[in-house]
Amino acid sequence: MIHLKSQAEIAKMREAGLVVAAALEAVRAAIAPGVTTADLDAIAERVIRDAGATSNFKGYKAGGDTPYPATICASVNDEVVHGIPGKRALREGDVISVDCGAVVDGWHGDSAFTAAVGEVDPAIARMLDVCEESMWRGISAGVVGGRLSDIGNAVESYVRSQGDYGIVEEYGGHGIGTAMHQEPHVPNHGRPGKGLRLQSGLTLAVEPMIMMGDRRVFTLDDNWTVSTVDASWAAHFEHTFAVTPDGPLVLTAPDLGVARLGGAVTGGVSAPGGHAPVTPAAPGGR
Repeated sequence: MIHLKSQAEIAKMREAGLVVAAALEAVRAAIAPGVTTADLDAIAERVIRDAGATSNFKGYKAGGDTPYPATICASVNDEVVHGIPGKRALREGDVISVDCGAVVDGWHGDSAFTAAVGEVDPAIARMLDVCEESMWRGISAGVVGGRLSDIGNAVESYVRSQGDYGIVEEYGGHGIGTAMHQEPHVPNHGRPGKGLRLQSGLTLAVEPMIMMGDRRVFTLDDNWTVSTVDASWAAHFEHTFAVTPDGPLVLTAPDLGVARLGGAVTGGVSAPGGHAPVTPAAPGGR
């Protein structure tokens, strides 16, 4: 079942998105050599709790697996996604991917970034830039009347144009709303013009994962951490956005994505910088 959200529901998701943005901003500011991934987890947990929200990661079960034990996923170097925070201390030259989600009044937000720890190899820094830009290309393709596969094609086309990077196929983006993971699945590859037709009120998380080498991955014995088979380093970026008649509305970006996507789409919710609200058509006839 795919649930098209009303303006009021999108506004509630924006509240959750802002909590996620604040948690990730605090985590990003704390990333430095010597800091442990558990330290970063505690920071995110505090921000979410102080906002009156709850984590949608902690206790999450996937297919009967062990409940996820932390507030963030902290994946270092060759770990792609779902790394469990712990005693590992970051070192100069590492990269860390941080994924975080929050729930406000039953509505979810989900976002991720990859950051360098101090100075990193220029080729690794370039991979991070490519991954982030591919996410924005995917979001840009999320327009009313388009097809679901347009998003994955935009991600893949950009990554392929920038170098010989692996693109993870086993994991991808997803629908989001009253649950963190809803239909539809959003691959990061494929031909355009296929699949679900995009409608106003559809909310999706777009999250490309790429690596310097082989695209294949495996899951560690902790039943969560996903790493590259060849130990090549990886990057992961994610934002939650809503499809509106005036373009994508990025609910987990502080500026709603205006700086990267352009325009003044706000979907009737608050945005900094004086951008005038634009009210999307009520989905589903509501």
